[in-house]
Amino acid sequence: MIMKLEEVVQKIKENEDILKERFKVKSIGIFGSLAREEDIIHDVDVILEFSEPIGWEIVDLKEFLEDLLGVRVDILTKKAVMSKPLLWKSIEREIVYV
Repeated sequence: MIMKLEEVVQKIKENEDILKERFKVKSIGIFGSLAREEDIIHDVDVILEFSEPIGWEIVDLKEFLEDLLGVRVDILTKKAVMSKPLLWKSIEREIVYV
């Protein structure tokens, strides 16, 4: 499946209410091969910030995003990544926020 960044952004925007209300998503960004618009996309890497603590609902969120996008989704939380300065620095410059 060939997926474009714009298509993914649009699908996420169309489901913004569900993401905010059901999953407490405050912000969502795309990084990795899709954000770099590489030719071959195997998955979608997202970085999330939540409006309140989330527990096992993150599993439901992953499944929701995978069903929505039709591709495997890898999730990182902004809080976790920011605690690793070198990792944050490498990811931060390529994040495309939705």
